[in-house]
Amino acid sequence: MKILLTGSAGFIGAALALRLLERGDEVIGLDNLNDYYDVTLKLARLARLQVWPQFVEARVDLEDRAGVAAVFARQRPQRVINLAAQAGVRYSLQNPHAYIDSNLQGFINILEGCRHHRVESLVYASTSSVYGANTRMPFSVHDNVDHPLSLYAATKKANELMAHAYSHLYGLPVTGLRFFTVYGPWGRPDMALFQFTRNILAGQPIEVFNYGNHRRDFTYIDDIVEGIVRVVDRIPAPDPHWSGAAPDPASSQAPYRLYNIGCHRPVELLRYIEVLEDCLGRKAQKNLLPLQPGDVPDTYADVEDLIRDTGYRPATPIEVGVARFVDWYREYYRL
Repeated sequence: MKILLTGSAGFIGAALALRLLERGDEVIGLDNLNDYYDVTLKLARLARLQVWPQFVEARVDLEDRAGVAAVFARQRPQRVINLAAQAGVRYSLQNPHAYIDSNLQGFINILEGCRHHRVESLVYASTSSVYGANTRMPFSVHDNVDHPLSLYAATKKANELMAHAYSHLYGLPVTGLRFFTVYGPWGRPDMALFQFTRNILAGQPIEVFNYGNHRRDFTYIDDIVEGIVRVVDRIPAPDPHWSGAAPDPASSQAPYRLYNIGCHRPVELLRYIEVLEDCLGRKAQKNLLPLQPGDVPDTYADVEDLIRDTGYRPATPIEVGVARFVDWYREYYRL
């Protein structure tokens, strides 16, 4: 297939692009290479893709309406995967406008491109952060998620609503994926595993929020990529059982679906740190801090719908995934 993939220099995007290229798809990788974190790392990810003749680069800002429209008109993709976004809960407290520009303005540009060029389907990234103040575990796509705790989460909830509107109005098949704490080689430097590894190796303390009482549904990058590929290959149809009298948030009379994509195995943060210490052969100095504004104490993904519809089954325990990250980190930074 010919697939437009936004965020192709990102952590998940680059890993997904490589998988699609390996199976024979043509990938148009759209990314603006912004400096939210180390651009050198983004360029290194891209270098692994540029050796493939069926990889085409588009250096465009998602919020550039004319630029995005030109990519659609020139490339005419069959399917679209939108992973580009301004990520991060904490950064949304410091720079909220970046989230409006990228996650709202950028997403409407993608929806318009899909609409006007009759794209077969759109798969887009949402986040476990949309569950916000919800406390019933595991988090289910069938539950209401109207109480976000950060602007980042609010923009991602808005993406789900925007996608449904376009699916209803124009018959655009759309699938949203709520990612749960993705980690692994080539990861993001602003995420905990990267920061913990850097500080422990440098002999510096690590900041452990909520006094280490977090539980997270850590999901290894290869499992995430496998799930996305399975969803891309499955175009959603209207749900014949959907009822406006008892509306299910996960489906619709339109060709619309929402899935959690996680490991379905929540792990205590202190256990995660223990595994990292074992892999590094060093103990961490922990600076225990209260819960950060915008954060939730626990995440736990109910992935039964994704298993039922695609056969997706996450398979990587943290002991394996963290070890692979540490091996990559040492090699990449020549430690």
